[in-house]
Amino acid sequence: MSKLDYTSIAREVLSLEAEAIEALCQRLGTDFEASVDVILQSSGRVIVCGMGKSGIIGRKIAATLASTGTPAFFMHPGEAYHGDLGMVTPTDIFLAISNSGETKEVVKLLAFLRSNGNYLIAMTGNAESTLARAARSHLDVGVEREACPFQLAPTSSTTASLALGDALAITLMRARDFRPEHFARFHPGGSLGRRLLATVEDEMVTDNLPFVDENTKAIEVFRAMTQGRLGLAIVRRGNSWGIITDGDIRRAIERFGDQLFARRAADIMSIDPVMIPRGTRVEDALDLMQRHSIGALLVSQDGGIVGVFRK
Repeated sequence: MSKLDYTSIAREVLSLEAEAIEALCQRLGTDFEASVDVILQSSGRVIVCGMGKSGIIGRKIAATLASTGTPAFFMHPGEAYHGDLGMVTPTDIFLAISNSGETKEVVKLLAFLRSNGNYLIAMTGNAESTLARAARSHLDVGVEREACPFQLAPTSSTTASLALGDALAITLMRARDFRPEHFARFHPGGSLGRRLLATVEDEMVTDNLPFVDENTKAIEVFRAMTQGRLGLAIVRRGNSWGIITDGDIRRAIERFGDQLFARRAADIMSIDPVMIPRGTRVEDALDLMQRHSIGALLVSQDGGIVGVFRK
């Protein structure tokens, strides 16, 4: 038996799924626009529901909606039928996903949704299905072929559902004028959240700052830098400040050679270092550091140095 051409198989799968997504573009229309409008006008949440693979896709769609400005959560249809429907208010929009449109766990919820007055959006591959006919808006995610050679495993169909869910979320995002700073509020643990939400006092070093005076001997400066573990020393200069970094020491070695240890902080330091006030956003601090090609900033408050911010 000859070895399978793995790359050719993978390319075929990707091509089939790409075709499925491309076909969606031709079928978008008034129902998609109605879905967007009703979600924008609603004071409730979008509740996404699906069973099996559709449920997995639904969880991702709900997460994408929630993180891009549309309040949403996923509800498992089995749990819904056994009490979780109590979380559904009449103002909520219900997005039900089922490729066949006949998934019994989802179809069983239709009577409640109808009596509760919920706007139902169905995402199915069969416009004549029970779910599609019960919906106020139907989003057609039908595909000609699954990528599975036996037409059993949901592949092209789940890709189409996921892509249409992304299209819905991003359309809503743009309609709400959702900005990076809004995204950051929902992602405080990520790098964007750090840059846009955090301020320097959230991350600056404040303990055992390595302060020295202008007349501090070089050896004592080096000792302070070692103890501070920040790669710098902060020099008091009357009403202003200086800084000594690892770079300043390298330049001092080139300048003074063996006489370096006879020098004092004033001979080594850089005057008027780049500083930022307490309360500065991390985003602005990082931009300032990039512009000046430096790895640390002194943080000031009321004329004093209260911390050191590093990348």
